[in-house]
Amino acid sequence: MPEIMVHLAEGRTPEQKKELLQKITQATVDSLGVPLDRVVVQIIESKGSDKSRGGVLYSDKNKPAPSPI
Repeated sequence: MPEIMVHLAEGRTPEQKKELLQKITQATVDSLGVPLDRVVVQIIESKGSDKSRGGVLYSDKNKPAPSPI
């Protein structure tokens, strides 16, 4: 039984997550030839304050830069 875990920063809509889960499931069925009901896909979400890239928190990425004094 294939089990796939997807790590995402929070903020996707339920519809986006549903579509992602369905497409990953179908791609797994097509690629591995396993029955649809044997594929498990799980989304693991992180808060923007708990995840960073290049040392910058995801929650800080969309904040405006501080104005120079």
